[in-house]
Amino acid sequence: MSSKKGEWLKKTPALCFMAMICCALWGSAFPCIKIGYQLFKIPADAVSSQMLFAGMRFTLAGILVIVIGSLMGRKFMVPRKEAWKKILILSLFQTIIQYIFFYIGLANTTGVKSSIIEAANVFFVILLASLVFRQEKLTASKILGCVVGFAGVVLINLNQGGMDAGIKLTGEGFILLSAFSYAMSSVFLKKFGKDEDPMLLSGYQFVIGGLVITICGLLTGGTITTFTAGSTGMLFYLAIVSAGAYSIWGNLLKYNPASKVAVFGFMNPVFGVILSALLLHEQEQAFGWMGLTALVLVCVGIFVVNRDSSKTIM
Repeated sequence: MSSKKGEWLKKTPALCFMAMICCALWGSAFPCIKIGYQLFKIPADAVSSQMLFAGMRFTLAGILVIVIGSLMGRKFMVPRKEAWKKILILSLFQTIIQYIFFYIGLANTTGVKSSIIEAANVFFVILLASLVFRQEKLTASKILGCVVGFAGVVLINLNQGGMDAGIKLTGEGFILLSAFSYAMSSVFLKKFGKDEDPMLLSGYQFVIGGLVITICGLLTGGTITTFTAGSTGMLFYLAIVSAGAYSIWGNLLKYNPASKVAVFGFMNPVFGVILSALLLHEQEQAFGWMGLTALVLVCVGIFVVNRDSSKTIM
């Protein structure tokens, strides 16, 4: 996507629409991964097989992005020599570190606590973009919007139960490290996207990261054997989710401040709960007053961050 062609992504309606598509896709991954485990007969405690499943998904996602990007550009996408270092950095933070820590952490804590802690990546993105990478200014609106949006994430997850005061490094600690790794990948993608095609970066980082996670899964005893039309179709769908959402997200980061894009990430767990309710038949968890209040809080948080404000904190 050329710089001129992508200018429309700077407009607020376009940003909101495309970001919501990404969040809906990522939100659908929550129930679809659970369904995928059922179709492939992967037990809930089989972390190695789950990592193998994730590695296959991301490798396939990368291949899809490269093929689609090549067809769109009418030539095969090949990274420039200077781009390989950027691809490796993105692959390390976006796929390898994030998902290895996530899968190990998820096996040692509850899904509810994981969703809440993962939402902290929005704070990390804004702080890193403002204070470390100096890509934008830290404003009162950004902090306030994040607090309000995060409150919505906490509320919708409390609605599902499963909270306790226990904390351990290999559980909640690893989930927090996963969230930080994702935030690092977002600010790096914002930085690298100025000179490189986000689709190219996305495709190749997924292939490299996916292969590394696949190897980790195999070396630790992971196995996947139940390939049917349904399970294979679900694997392809999840690959499409990663390929499509991350490519769109990369272009949004290319043309907008990282904070304005990152705050939409609060919608991921909201979509996750709503779509889980529809696909896993748990409607009472998503459509009660707590679920609707959480959705309002997240939307208010997004609005506050994206409104114009010149009151700079740092």
